[in-house]
Amino acid sequence: MNEFWELAFWEMTLRTVISFIVLLILARFMGKKQVSQLTFFHYVTGITIGSIAANLAGESETPFLNGLYGMVLWAVLTIIANFLSFKSIKLRVLLDDKPIIVIQNGKILEGSMRKLRLSFNDLNMLLREQSVFSMKDVNYAIFETNGNLSVMLNEGEKYATKKDVKAPSPMPKYIPTEIITNGKVEEKSMRELQLTDTWLTEQLKKQGISKPEHVLYAEIQTDGSLYINTLKST
Repeated sequence: MNEFWELAFWEMTLRTVISFIVLLILARFMGKKQVSQLTFFHYVTGITIGSIAANLAGESETPFLNGLYGMVLWAVLTIIANFLSFKSIKLRVLLDDKPIIVIQNGKILEGSMRKLRLSFNDLNMLLREQSVFSMKDVNYAIFETNGNLSVMLNEGEKYATKKDVKAPSPMPKYIPTEIITNGKVEEKSMRELQLTDTWLTEQLKKQGISKPEHVLYAEIQTDGSLYINTLKST
């Protein structure tokens, strides 16, 4: 019995060490782009190769040479795909997709949001990660192939701050918050901010909008005004 466990121990040790070395070598060959997982394709290939290596090291039922061959072959296919995508724009788009504009000239693009299955909550979260708390400040926002959001602010938001020019800086009355999304009023936000339907109707009328159903997205600003994106059909 002891001999069996000792044999299993040394077999597992050898499998783990060899898997570690091979995985390290493959990672070096695949390059920093693979390691950084710049796109969904690289993320998936990295996870798959890691899973094969883990099974190879930890599952004694897995034939060692078969597992090793599978790991190396997957890495080789990844390297070939990377090389071909470097040569072919069409293949690059097929493997990595392409950046998609979600805000253009300050307007939210409905089609892009639907294509990405991106909710306004998700978009606001990605903007806050870029230290942008209001969509009103955004000129362009581009959803990159790695899932990050690149943001270009409006010219007036880029450089000098009120502190720089020694202008008065009153405390914000509100935190920018969604009020309407896809034509539906966010009742919870309205209650938390102590806003009434009458107030909302008046704000919409000021911008020539008769009812919330015509609004794609509306957000209250720090001064109490509304930033509004209307639906294309209106």
